[in-house]
Amino acid sequence: MKEFVHLHVHSEYSLLDGYASTTAIAGRAKELGMDSIALTDHGVMYGAMEFYAAAKKAGVRPIIGMEAYIAPGSRTDPTTRGAKNYYHLLLLAKNETGYRNLVKLTTRSHLDGMGKGVFARPRIDRELLEEHREGLIVTSSCIAGELIQSLVEQDRQKAREIAAYHRDLLGSDNYYLELQLHNNAPELEELNEEIVRIGNELGIPLVATADTHFVRADDVEAHKRIMAMGFNMTLKEFCAKGYEMDESYHIMSGEEMWQRFKRYGTAPIENTGRIAEMCNLKLDFGRVQLPAFDLPEGHDAESYLRFLAEEGLMQRFNGNPPEKYVQQVAYELDVINKTGFPDYILIVWDYVKYARARSIPCIPRGSTGSSLVIYCLGITDVDPLANKLLFERFLSPERLEMPDIDTDFADSRRHEILEYLASKYGRENVAQIITYGTLGAKAALRDVGRVLEVPLPDIDRIAKLIPSLPVGTTIAQALEKVPELKRIYDSEPQLREVIDWGQKVEGRMKNVGTHACGVVVSRTPLQEIVPLQRTTKDENSVMAAFEGPMLAKIGLLKICLLYTSDAADE
Repeated sequence: MKEFVHLHVHSEYSLLDGYASTTAIAGRAKELGMDSIALTDHGVMYGAMEFYAAAKKAGVRPIIGMEAYIAPGSRTDPTTRGAKNYYHLLLLAKNETGYRNLVKLTTRSHLDGMGKGVFARPRIDRELLEEHREGLIVTSSCIAGELIQSLVEQDRQKAREIAAYHRDLLGSDNYYLELQLHNNAPELEELNEEIVRIGNELGIPLVATADTHFVRADDVEAHKRIMAMGFNMTLKEFCAKGYEMDESYHIMSGEEMWQRFKRYGTAPIENTGRIAEMCNLKLDFGRVQLPAFDLPEGHDAESYLRFLAEEGLMQRFNGNPPEKYVQQVAYELDVINKTGFPDYILIVWDYVKYARARSIPCIPRGSTGSSLVIYCLGITDVDPLANKLLFERFLSPERLEMPDIDTDFADSRRHEILEYLASKYGRENVAQIITYGTLGAKAALRDVGRVLEVPLPDIDRIAKLIPSLPVGTTIAQALEKVPELKRIYDSEPQLREVIDWGQKVEGRMKNVGTHACGVVVSRTPLQEIVPLQRTTKDENSVMAAFEGPMLAKIGLLKICLLYTSDAADE
């Protein structure tokens, strides 16, 4: 087996352009005996943490990167149809410094370089790259890279200047000229010869990559349909445009890559391992980074929480609480302190107190009512002992996850709580949270049906047979539970094809949105930790580009500011 590491890999987080899940990418690397593999989605880091965890679990070194969009001039220049508003540039994080710079580049590309309209992309520029280059390895990228596009335009001098600029900026150990060979792009062979010559002239090393967008060769047909959905085309229209990829865009074995690139000698393949060895990113999951809560002089978080809880207990019982309440408060405080969450409880107490002081309707829900400490703080008015509620539903010494204190606020005034959190903890430390939209069973059937040009009444007929309850029923489950759907599958070949392809694309990423109630609050500026972008409905608001559960895993405070209608509060 030949040693090789894939460094140019797209997942389904390259929305409707990649077909591979992050788990499947890690699993494929393990299956092929590769000790490392990269993730380099287009302009985003959505899958970075999920991929990191999946690769670690598979015993494979995760290399976190991004195929960035880089503006030909300034990232703030407007984007216009038909113009070359961006090129591709591959970025890989060598270490934690590189990861943080990758996060900053991703954030700035979305906040400063996006532009507007359907042709907009989150773009960095040379100014940003110069500012955040430390800890990064950069390659010239695919045929859409600035260097290779200059060669396409037969401007060899410009291509040489681009290569020299990046070499001088990054150093010869951190910049590579990328060679690719794909069956549907025979022009790459001639372009590669020029890239090799430029590399030799300027002393820039070469690296061989495959621009992978799916895991196995037989995924190519599903990938075509996913891309046709992304372009809002039928499959015939999509293929007529020549956009489709062939099977060479899958995650090949090391032997396949050696055979494909052996004409260029051993260095381009060996350099994949060299780069992988330099990429030694170690991320510390679970290190809680709660924002600093302002405490009265003479108190730490534990002592102040104890003071508030005991004071609240006395108020609840007019200065004469029963002994079992005193003991329960002491027990709960001990658990809260041992699990490390007194700051968290104080933060929630503070914004609930703020809301109630301003007559903003505020009602906690869920397991929150199981805690006597929460009752004593006035966050809830449910007496857990009187109602025989178990504190362990809220928090226990064996379960170290941060408890959820979900709170309903009046919809029309929820923005006041967001503004309070931003003003108290710093605007750069507070953001809303992204959600990833996936293709559910019905959506998968409808989208596949449109791509395959199946009459809409026929698609409606099978989509309506997917049960609405339980939520999340898959096509496969519906085939087992709904006899009429199984009859159609067995007797109508055209709809059988729709159902088969629907199962292939079901569950894949389709779009992103903004979580209706999720907010993340950090001790330090969020762009040091997670990538940020504009919310989907408000250009003036930002959201963290990792989902809520992942934010909690990496130690950030996730708050659910739920909302209820004003009418329900009156």
